[in-house]
Amino acid sequence: MATMTPDEVRDRMHAAPHPLPPPPAWLRPERLRDGVPFERPQSPPGARAAAALILVYPGLRGEAMLVLTQRVDYEGDHSGEVSLPGGKVEPDDADAAATALREAWEEVGLDVEAAGVEVVGTLDALWIPPSNFRVEPVVAIAARRPSLVPDPREVAAILEAPVTAFLPNVAPMIIDPDPRGRPLRYGAYLVEGRIVWGATAAILGQFGAVLGAVP
Repeated sequence: MATMTPDEVRDRMHAAPHPLPPPPAWLRPERLRDGVPFERPQSPPGARAAAALILVYPGLRGEAMLVLTQRVDYEGDHSGEVSLPGGKVEPDDADAAATALREAWEEVGLDVEAAGVEVVGTLDALWIPPSNFRVEPVVAIAARRPSLVPDPREVAAILEAPVTAFLPNVAPMIIDPDPRGRPLRYGAYLVEGRIVWGATAAILGQFGAVLGAVP
């Protein structure tokens, strides 16, 4: 798989087509037995505003990497899942970027100034029905590899993956049956042995589609 640098990610985000390309169709969950696709509806008027951060930074060889987190186990819809840093918009947040960066500070200790973080764009917002959040993905580039420390109250592990792992030409990974016993078949990505699916996979799938759409 060819590598990509953070500078190339910045350039491709700036040159992204509009409307943005969608994530790969194979990521979309289907109900078992009848194979009916799960259509993610538009967010309702009462959805809670939230933001997620796609933080791209240089790896040990200069390749573009991004950070993910594994949530701690708790009594909730997203217990133990792999996700992007992020959370709900607070009244003092100026915009979605402010929310995403604040949440990344709280969850993994991202020091924006020390890492030289620059926000370069956003992706399409999407609604997460179980939690009723309308999440706006924010893409940012760090000039330097950040020093990250998980908040043990929220984050069980910090994961990283090359951005090229989410380009449109990656081989589909279909999860069937669902390891938690849910009546679903769905596409996913595998990061450090963990399954990345659902809204997080959809966000990363669109991110990869945007990067792949620009020569």
